[in-house]
Amino acid sequence: MNYRYQAEFNIKKNESTLRGPLQDETPWRKSLSARIRRERPVLLAAILSALAALAAGMNKWVVLGLLLVMILTALFNEAPVIAADPAPPVEIEPEAPPSRLPEVSATLSGLDIPVMVLSDDASVLFQNRAAEKAFGEVALGAHISARLRSPGVLDMVRETIATNAPNQIEHSERLPSERVYIVRSAPIEFAAGDGPHERYFILSFRDISEVRRIDRMRSDFVANASHELRTPLASLRGFIETIQGPAKNDLKAQARFLNIMLDQTTRMSRLVDDLLSLSRLELKSHIAPDEKVDLVPLLGHVRDALLPLARDVGVDINLHLPDGKVEVLGDRDELVQVFENLMENACKYGQEGEVVDVWVKNGTGQPVEVSIVDRGPGIPAEHVPRLTERFYRVSIEDSRSKKGTGLGLAIVKHILTRHRARLVVKSEVGKGTDFTVRF
Repeated sequence: MNYRYQAEFNIKKNESTLRGPLQDETPWRKSLSARIRRERPVLLAAILSALAALAAGMNKWVVLGLLLVMILTALFNEAPVIAADPAPPVEIEPEAPPSRLPEVSATLSGLDIPVMVLSDDASVLFQNRAAEKAFGEVALGAHISARLRSPGVLDMVRETIATNAPNQIEHSERLPSERVYIVRSAPIEFAAGDGPHERYFILSFRDISEVRRIDRMRSDFVANASHELRTPLASLRGFIETIQGPAKNDLKAQARFLNIMLDQTTRMSRLVDDLLSLSRLELKSHIAPDEKVDLVPLLGHVRDALLPLARDVGVDINLHLPDGKVEVLGDRDELVQVFENLMENACKYGQEGEVVDVWVKNGTGQPVEVSIVDRGPGIPAEHVPRLTERFYRVSIEDSRSKKGTGLGLAIVKHILTRHRARLVVKSEVGKGTDFTVRF
């Protein structure tokens, strides 16, 4: 029994010894303290087993030896470390080669003709500045039909994508001015040797408007000139034959015929000048002027230039102008031609009313309007829509008697088209006519 008490005393002493000094701050003591706390159940079982063996009468030295072995084994036997399975190797995908689209876009951006780059589904991948200026900006990724509604162009693009063969057609744009293009679609491909296989489609627009205008100008000039010049040329030929024949010695008849011949040649000269002026305007109708022109002094200048004509026909020209400037974007010489033509027509064809009023409206947030109003006989409603056609006359005899060429309002229309302005005509038979230029 003394052995048992002595063993218990030794164990308690050892426990107190272990628990006390373990508070030292040295690393090995902290490690031993942690092991004792961790193996406390095993140590307790070893001590109980030793006490049981002593109680059974076993040799105390044997029991102490076994207890010591068990304690040392529990405290200093490291648990086997189980190596984790190695993680599977991460496969690094090779970096995809860059697309060639930026290179293609950078090259095409320097061209001065409209060009678009399309994908396999006809979506717009790129458009250069010339294309934006000609057709407006198209959202990248949008289908080409979002901007170009021409069935011919869309069919051509579809055929090129399907057959991988180039095509071209002629295409016309009506607004803001008439333009004619040769539209060509062609594929471009990059082989997969040094990059991915890529295929794009180039849609280019070659402007042939000037060529078409020149061709039309030539044909129109020949047709119109031959038609309008036939009558005065026939008259001149007849008068010359008369002077050479029956009136060879009739000085009075010769003087009368020569005056008529002078009028006919003057009319032909005006006709040729108007035709050439009209042709020049058509060639630059798509170029909008960008200079500021003050209409107040311009209208005053036009009125002063027409005063002799107005006095001859017995008409007063009254200007109704606002205070200050009234500026519009335009070409001063062409605007003078517009208002000279309209005021001259009002004086000639509205002379029965004896007054021509010129009104200028310049309301805030409203377009600038210049109205030339006469109190003449007016124009029947069926003639108003055709007034700006070439050589169209409400009354042929009346027009020729007033030395008109039939081209004045056609010239006005082309000048206003270039200025992005409108001509509005209102007329009532017996009350007069109102020509309004709206900028």
